[in-house]
Amino acid sequence: MMSWSCALLFSLLCCFGELVSAQIKYSTPEEVKVGAIIGNVAKDLGLDVGNLANRRFRIVSGAQDSLFEVNPNNGVLYVHKNLDREQLCDRNGACSIDVKIVVENPLEIHYVTVEITDANDHAPTFVEKEKVIEIAENTLPGARFQLPGARDPDVGINSVQRYKLSQNEHFNLEIRDRGEDKIPFLVLQRPLDREQKINHSLILTAMDGGTPPKSANLNITIKVLDINDNRPSFSKEVYSVILKENVALETVVIKVQATDLDEGTNGDVEYAFGGDTNSKVLELFSLDRNTGEIRVKGQIDYETANVFKLDVQASDRGQPPMTTDCRVIIKIQDVNDNKPEIEVTSISSMVPEDSKHGTVISLISVTDIDSGLNGKVQCSLTGNVPFELKPSFKENMYSLVTKEKLDRESVSHYDISITATDYGEPPLSAFKTLSIQVSDVNDNTPEFSHSPLDLYLTENNAPGASIFSVSAFDKDLNDNAAVSYRMIRGESGPNDMASFLNINSDNGQISALKSFDFEVLKKFQFQVVATDSGTPSLSSNVTVNVFILDQNDNAPVILYPVSSNGSAEGVEEIPRNVNAGHLVTKVRAYDADIGYNGWLLFSLQEVTDHSLFGLDRYTGQIRTLRSFTETDEAEHKLLILVKDNGNVSLSATATVIVKLVEPKEAFASSDVKSATKVDEEDNVTFYLMITLGSVSVLFIISIIVLIAMQCSKSTDYTSKYLQETNYDGTLCHSIQYRSGDKRYMLVGPRMSIGSTIVPGSHANTLVLPDRRRGSTEVRNLKHLVSKIASQG
Repeated sequence: MMSWSCALLFSLLCCFGELVSAQIKYSTPEEVKVGAIIGNVAKDLGLDVGNLANRRFRIVSGAQDSLFEVNPNNGVLYVHKNLDREQLCDRNGACSIDVKIVVENPLEIHYVTVEITDANDHAPTFVEKEKVIEIAENTLPGARFQLPGARDPDVGINSVQRYKLSQNEHFNLEIRDRGEDKIPFLVLQRPLDREQKINHSLILTAMDGGTPPKSANLNITIKVLDINDNRPSFSKEVYSVILKENVALETVVIKVQATDLDEGTNGDVEYAFGGDTNSKVLELFSLDRNTGEIRVKGQIDYETANVFKLDVQASDRGQPPMTTDCRVIIKIQDVNDNKPEIEVTSISSMVPEDSKHGTVISLISVTDIDSGLNGKVQCSLTGNVPFELKPSFKENMYSLVTKEKLDRESVSHYDISITATDYGEPPLSAFKTLSIQVSDVNDNTPEFSHSPLDLYLTENNAPGASIFSVSAFDKDLNDNAAVSYRMIRGESGPNDMASFLNINSDNGQISALKSFDFEVLKKFQFQVVATDSGTPSLSSNVTVNVFILDQNDNAPVILYPVSSNGSAEGVEEIPRNVNAGHLVTKVRAYDADIGYNGWLLFSLQEVTDHSLFGLDRYTGQIRTLRSFTETDEAEHKLLILVKDNGNVSLSATATVIVKLVEPKEAFASSDVKSATKVDEEDNVTFYLMITLGSVSVLFIISIIVLIAMQCSKSTDYTSKYLQETNYDGTLCHSIQYRSGDKRYMLVGPRMSIGSTIVPGSHANTLVLPDRRRGSTEVRNLKHLVSKIASQG
């Protein structure tokens, strides 16, 4: 709301042409709202409101005209801008603004004065927000200290009227008037003691006389200045701190703090180590003389020292300085920074393989210079080894002992890795490798590669030459593995073939002292003993089966025809009227060899007339090829060649003279010759009976052997000897024997059905299918015997 006093109207009418002037004065408080009406100038001047616009009713230019405006429609004077008395008139007692108003037709100039009255719109203010006053603690009571006054832009009763000091024990307030201003003074009432209270905080309040009154506060800080009347004091008599070893350099260990109730240089404290501090401590720690910080400057090792005691002195800078001291105890905390150390005391680096369970190999000592759990160690072995660690009654002492049986032949050397790990965090480990050599004992017998051993020896070997070599291996070492050889010899006799053999005791070479003959001896065996050089010595033996192989060393022998003087010649008489195919005679021969060496073939070498006679190459039968004619000669000579099938074949010849006679002469001659041939044929029959008897005995023996083999299922070598007379009149030998899972047969001219020649054999060795069922072999043998008997 706007309040203003009644307008004072002075009309001064002067007649100077049409110029008319008047003066009006209004009053309004400051800080009224913009647009507030101050007064109706047209009404107060007596102007016709209806003509104001036509007469151009307005305020003319002026420095402060813009503060006010008139309404040309109704003549009202109102506030155009904010009115601030303190800005317009500063601290002047009266604040008036002159406004010039012009009206034309006729021209009139009116002066309007607007007085702006003061309002309590400003609070007192201090130039400084805080005032610091320094007063020595020995200042006497009654001393005065001027305080800064407050300023208030308002005037009159709205300006600063009084001051007030906050409640305190040492000061009061005194106000002095200096002209229009009031000056406050601070008066000391009681002595100050800086050690009891360093600063005193006061509040000075300045208040104006407005309604309501406004005020301002000034914070006053009284700093009591010190004199050196107090010595420094540590917060503790003894400082204690725990420090880990191996901390980084410049690490702050602890900060000691001493306080001095004095201030300035009297309260400035400096720190230093005591004079009797150990020089080694000074190499490890440093002390900041200003802050009291103790820092690490050397390597801290718990194992060297686990506690340090330092004396620290504090002194102020007063004159004279005052000092005090304290004790700092630094306890070093152990860190797991040392690995365990393993010390091995070996009793022996060689351990016999027959060592008993629990045999002590080495003594092991483990140390860790750390403390507590960091120095407690667990020891173990890595890997699967036949050893173990047994702890001793003393801590960190162990014995390395055997826990299993050792076998040098399996493992001869052990690299045992011993691991020692402490219980620190993180744990540290140490490793040590212990080499143990397992020494040999004679616990292995010599071993032959096969048992029994088979030797196939060709007959007619050179006496004294090496025929075979045996070798045994011993898993032991040195003398325990040095093998010597010898033969087991029986009673001297014709059946003890070992007496005809010699063996080299060092290398096992076997030599024959005689030459063997297949036709005399087919098979024999002997035993060789291998003995090592250990103590006691160990030995093993092996059976050597010797099979004599046939050579073609026997020529065929003509059995028929044989003359009275022993030559292979004969005369055969046949009737001239015989037909083609008539059997003239049959040449019989025998070869002591077997297989191909004993397989005989017959051939005509010489004949008078090739068209008359033919010879069967396998049977030796001589037959006529056609009927005889009158022109054919009466006597014919045939030369027959008999040879075997050896690599280098051997042969014999027989001569047969065939005479052609008339039928009557042939019958008479046949009677005479039949009597003559009886004796010869009796001799042949005698030989055949002996052969059949031998075959029968061998047959029975073979049956017994086969039954025994089927019962035992043994893979040992079995030999069967069979002497048979071929149906075609050719005598030959046959030997069957088994080696492993194969059966071998040495055959004559007629091979058994189903047999196979083995390539690379001795030309007379056949492989028979393995007929395990004895009944089959029996049937085959029966069939063979029946054939021989029928041809006999």
